[in-house]
Amino acid sequence: MTGTSLRLVAHGHTAALRRARFGGADVGLDEGGLRAALAQGRADADRRGPLGVNATCMASPAVAARQTADAFGLAPTIETALADCDYGDWSGRSLEEIAESQPQALHDWLSAPDSAPHGGESVTAVRDRVGSWLDGQHAAGGRVIAVTHPLVIRVAVVHALGLPMATYRQVDVEPLAVVRLTSQGTRWQLRLGAPRAA
Repeated sequence: MTGTSLRLVAHGHTAALRRARFGGADVGLDEGGLRAALAQGRADADRRGPLGVNATCMASPAVAARQTADAFGLAPTIETALADCDYGDWSGRSLEEIAESQPQALHDWLSAPDSAPHGGESVTAVRDRVGSWLDGQHAAGGRVIAVTHPLVIRVAVVHALGLPMATYRQVDVEPLAVVRLTSQGTRWQLRLGAPRAA
């Protein structure tokens, strides 16, 4: 059986990410985010060839994910399972705003992954959606690249490694981070290492 090498790529900075806002309008990368994505895409191509060579590429429907894929020289298909969390009534609002207006609801959301006080998806629901997609990738074989959101990558790592749901808060994924998972068809392994020279 051919193994699967999956690279989960976090999209670049957006204004919402920089301002700690819950999702909101589907806006693209901010100026700094686009510059950084283009620079990382060029650096990767110089180091070992384009990231997407001989790879199946997928992206969240979000503009920021598609722009990041473009900056990396990828031509992804859209995969709805890679969409960001639906933050319901909190969409577009800042963490600070919610802390002031709904402190108990925010506490519940931060402390209980099953809660969805905003009326959208719970973090557990995101993990279930992303986990189902991830389980389907075992048999894909070859190289797969998925450009998505930091929270999606956090719950994907938790699911792939069989960690308790609450540990997603201990996984920090920065913009443009690349997380590599590999599978021989039955379970995922997290692969960490320095980039290979060309």
